[in-house]
Amino acid sequence: MSKNISALSFRKGIEKNYFERMVEAAEARGTAETKETVAALSEEYLVGEAIALGAVSAYDFLKAENAGKKVFVCDGSACLVAGTQEGLHEELTKYFAEEEIGHICCLGRCHQGGAYQHAGANFSGKESGDLAAQFERGEADSSDIYRVASTLPEPILTAEFPGIDAFYEPFRKLLAGGDRGALFAELKESKLRGRGGAGFPLSFKWQSCREAEGSPKYIVCNADEGDPGAYIDKYLMEHQPHAVLFGMMVAGWFAGASTGVLYIRHEYPDSVRIVKKAIEDLHAAGLLGENIAGSGFDFRLKVIKGAGAYICGEETALLASLEGARPEVRVRPPFPTVEGLFRKPTIVNNVETFADLHFIVKNGGAAYAAIGTADSTGPKLVSLDSNFKTPGCYEVAMGTPLTTVVHDLGGGFRVPVKAIQVGGPLGGIVPADRVDSLTVDFESFKNAGFLLGHAGVVAIPEAFPMIEYIEHLFAFTAAESCGKCFPCRLGSVRGQELTQRARTSDYRIDRQLLDDLLETMQATSLCALGGGVPLPIQNALQYFADELKPFFEG
Repeated sequence: MSKNISALSFRKGIEKNYFERMVEAAEARGTAETKETVAALSEEYLVGEAIALGAVSAYDFLKAENAGKKVFVCDGSACLVAGTQEGLHEELTKYFAEEEIGHICCLGRCHQGGAYQHAGANFSGKESGDLAAQFERGEADSSDIYRVASTLPEPILTAEFPGIDAFYEPFRKLLAGGDRGALFAELKESKLRGRGGAGFPLSFKWQSCREAEGSPKYIVCNADEGDPGAYIDKYLMEHQPHAVLFGMMVAGWFAGASTGVLYIRHEYPDSVRIVKKAIEDLHAAGLLGENIAGSGFDFRLKVIKGAGAYICGEETALLASLEGARPEVRVRPPFPTVEGLFRKPTIVNNVETFADLHFIVKNGGAAYAAIGTADSTGPKLVSLDSNFKTPGCYEVAMGTPLTTVVHDLGGGFRVPVKAIQVGGPLGGIVPADRVDSLTVDFESFKNAGFLLGHAGVVAIPEAFPMIEYIEHLFAFTAAESCGKCFPCRLGSVRGQELTQRARTSDYRIDRQLLDDLLETMQATSLCALGGGVPLPIQNALQYFADELKPFFEG
């Protein structure tokens, strides 16, 4: 059935996108889960009403329960440990009925806490007086200010934008006479690995798509990796959008694709607006469209806004979403480079990965590989939450001591902290006394039993109960699971029930039962959501055994 949906959606193409129509319907009516909308979508795209209903009901901002919501409170990890959300919710009840207040995760305001979304804009860190001014007098300030700095001799991902003409000169050179084989050699020499968490070699992925049979081919930017605690993608799209677009354009030229799609999460409205404006500027400069700069290369870029589904950060679920299907993880192989969007060869990379391409194309693979370590090359962005004295987004070379990030850049902690979670809800929980043993690279974290992932950092205060944090991780997975595989869909709910019951009653958890549950999820889940969340929970059980002991039998 899913292949049929891919084929039917392909008939309309990316311009008359099935999923986009769902989002438009929800924005007009507050929900896409109505009999009229489902019937209209079914008729236009020739799919059964049950299929259309199954799709729209999978997204937070399309489903019927979203109708009537006027303000959304962030319930991500960073806001949770900041301790700001209960008070914020209480303040909002002065201006909204309880049924008008919804929940959202995550808005990328992790550096401040107190995050919420209203009237399509994000806010954070507001005091009681600010809320009164916003909701009584309409004086809303949605500005998002945080520190950005680089420890590199010459910033790469945080460099000042020199203007379109200067920035895109390396791309014009590729079009004028670049050799794809030579570019592949540079990519391979750079040893660039995907920044989405898995650390997969980029050159191998790109070459696989280039060599794959079938057309057309597509380039997709996964800008829906919404790890709570990480605002790296948000920074790049809002402050360095051309770095991201440049990488996608180079990928299109290399692979022989004529269409690029940026799937940007609903929770980042400013990113959607800014990236769209950057694309308009490229059209005006003659760098997008047909026969770009007389080269014979055609390429267009399109922004599609997500609808609130964390699972779309998984590349195959994102592709299913773009096709209008329910966002469920696909079995691999085949991999997206062979059978991706509309079952055509597709390159999928995340925001930061595409942003790395400009330096490589301009300076060569060897110059890029000279930064970082032998196996983890190049720069890495790290974001720090509001429990640091100097939260912000920082650029460091791979291999930089984690203590440099925590203490020199972040200024240490503003409250006593017992652990940090690096890499989102699927990332490892690092005890505070282990920070000085790690460096910011894939190997250091993996060898120590943690995960670098996206490199968003959430600091867990000493006063925050670890059992509550474990329950939060299970609850997050249960809420965001696509439901396709039993280990994730059922295991996360069982884990949440166990920890919640132990936290709120005299029930005590059977440790062997919990270990078996985690092992099953880790070994048999279809994707990294169910397979990844056991890691931080296992870290917590290992390093905070004394604190957790009262909640277990024996």
